[in-house]
Amino acid sequence: MFGHPFMQHAFLAGTAVALAAGLVGYFLVLRAQVFTADALSHVAFTGALASLAAGLDARIGLFAITILVALGMGRLDRRVRPDDVVIGGVFAWILGLGVLFLTLYTTTRSGTGNGTGNGAASVNVLFGSIFGLSGQRAALTAIIALLVSAAILTIARPLLFASLDEDVAAARGLPVRLLGYSFLALVAITAAESTQVVGALLILGLIAAPAGAALQLTTRPLRGLAISAGIAVASVWIGLTASYAIPKLPPSSAILTVATLTYLTSATTRRWWPSYRTAGGC
Repeated sequence: MFGHPFMQHAFLAGTAVALAAGLVGYFLVLRAQVFTADALSHVAFTGALASLAAGLDARIGLFAITILVALGMGRLDRRVRPDDVVIGGVFAWILGLGVLFLTLYTTTRSGTGNGTGNGAASVNVLFGSIFGLSGQRAALTAIIALLVSAAILTIARPLLFASLDEDVAAARGLPVRLLGYSFLALVAITAAESTQVVGALLILGLIAAPAGAALQLTTRPLRGLAISAGIAVASVWIGLTASYAIPKLPPSSAILTVATLTYLTSATTRRWWPSYRTAGGC
């Protein structure tokens, strides 16, 4: 399997992105901001299509618009934790723009003379194209994802404090608002990067499912952070292997299936054996 360059590129980029998604996702679940990731996944979709419609590289809009919208949502909330009303409004507006840019792209840009190229590009944005990454693009994706992971680990302790008790953290002198904006920017970058692995429509599963499973398995935050990252990386490894073994199985579907089954298994285990988690067994 690893004799194929496309599999090497997929594992390189997928592992790094999964690590970032697992770390970011844990704090999203802990801070009750999962809906934010869902909204930003659609922002990533809209940003990529806006760039394509303008004749630019999809990654320009993918990163720039996603980060700007994430910071904008934070600005609309006093605590830099956008509530459901703010996110819902942005979500609906961005999704409408995404449909508009998709229409503009498919009707005004011709990839092959018959629109086939446009359709393939839009499908890649929606569902990912991890097997189509070049070596250079895979390396760049891995570097960005590892930088996000390093940033999350750097601010993990103060961010955890601010997430659990914001008022006390502010009273102790922590820059709560700066932490909030920084975290939203990291979420946006992770959402944009994850688009290349599982696609804009499926990002939420890679971000939320491993983190949800980790919270089911342990009450210790730092251990939960490690478990979340580990589950996300394992989901990518198993999903890519399964997709290689079964050519008709899309890699994004395989990855999300593994992540979701892991969450369901952990939730079931906790229900059947509730004393295990509370006793600190994991």
